[in-house]
Amino acid sequence: MNVTGSTRVFFCIADPIDQVRAPEVFNAVFARHGIDAAMVPLRVSAARLDTTLRALLDSPSVGGISLSIPHKSMAVSTLDRCSQVATAANAVNAVRRNAAGEIEGDLFDGAGFTGLLDRANIAYVGRRVLIIGAGGAAAAVSTAMAARGAAQISLYDPDHPKAHALAAVLERSFGIKANAAANNDPRGFDLIVNATPLGLKADDPVPVEVAAIDAHAAVCDILMKNQPTPLIRAARARSLAAEPGFDMLIQQTPLYLEFFGYPELADAVRADDTYLRTLLFPAELTHA
Repeated sequence: MNVTGSTRVFFCIADPIDQVRAPEVFNAVFARHGIDAAMVPLRVSAARLDTTLRALLDSPSVGGISLSIPHKSMAVSTLDRCSQVATAANAVNAVRRNAAGEIEGDLFDGAGFTGLLDRANIAYVGRRVLIIGAGGAAAAVSTAMAARGAAQISLYDPDHPKAHALAAVLERSFGIKANAAANNDPRGFDLIVNATPLGLKADDPVPVEVAAIDAHAAVCDILMKNQPTPLIRAARARSLAAEPGFDMLIQQTPLYLEFFGYPELADAVRADDTYLRTLLFPAELTHA
């Protein structure tokens, strides 16, 4: 990568930051297609998020910002406008300054997640889904599945009011059955999704009791680090369909690229993303 004074710079902001994979993906895309651009990881605390977003986006050298844990919901208050999807989820993971000078955001996690499920042939339409977590990532994946026909979505989070609020949004916006689960019991669900940071640390507990998952059910753990996580390992040991979150990032990369002003590059990634799968997937999780 040859960074010059004319390089268009993008940032990936999170706290902590070492788990993010977006810079690897975007820099691989830019390098493969000869684009003079680079994405840089940047750790920013919640208290400094608004100030940092405004300062970075004031620079004409900055093309946009990708957001990860825990900033997806917090960033909404900084925006002048955001998409309908982002409004429903009250979260964004892509931010830019538009031609009118406004700071605007969008949310692509949900489309990326349903793309992951479709690619892995994991059914969710008409199915019962348990999501562990109720933050920005959970909001994105739950709204996407609700919009596409999930029958019921239960959300478990120790912050029960947050889970209840998100469930209310799903029922009001999409007319599906949704509730804040009293516990993380996976029995009776067709799909279990970990949308929390549990699994980033070696001593983290497994988000659900894997032995209690129904034999027909599938599991997704959207973490981008430490894959396969203990949850994925345990689920696959039971011969359950169990997927990491890498395809969620890959599937939404073209949407990011369009949002950041690279429509032709987005089409190129849609046509061939094999190099990104090689980059992200460890050997034991590769697919035929």
